Amino acid sequence: MFSHVTVGADDLDLAADFYDAVLLPLGLKQRAVEPDGGPEARCWVRPEAPYPRFYVYKPFDRTPARAGNGAMLAFVAPTRAAVDTAHAAGLAQGGSDEGAPGLRPQYAPDYYGAYLRDPSGNKVHIVHRAELTESFRILP
Repeated sequence: MFSHVTVGADDLDLAADFYDAVLLPLGLKQRAVEPDGGPEARCWVRPEAPYPRFYVYKPFDRTPARAGNGAMLAFVAPTRAAVDTAHAAGLAQGGSDEGAPGLRPQYAPDYYGAYLRDPSGNKVHIVHRAELTESFRILP
């Protein structure tokens, strides 16, 4: 499993507003970044667990942030309603739609998800499945 996942963004305040809106319905909250992360990073975790972590950093090489070709962040949602809420909140915070919330039976009969692009162009997927919810002990 992962320790953390990191994406880049040029405007950290804009990215923080977007991810606060999207991740709050999924039970993740922004936390302070360690001193070595400095003011050029933001971090989200589940309040009850320090890991895994999701970070947004200004690009380390100081070039403009670019979305990865084929890369996607997928976050587990505790309910279908949380998928809907996170998707709508992301759109309201400057994200763009890449696939409205709904069933995706091509993946599994109970697979319910939505797709967004964050303001920096990173692809974000919100998914609810009973199997994932149970595996990650996510409570509705």
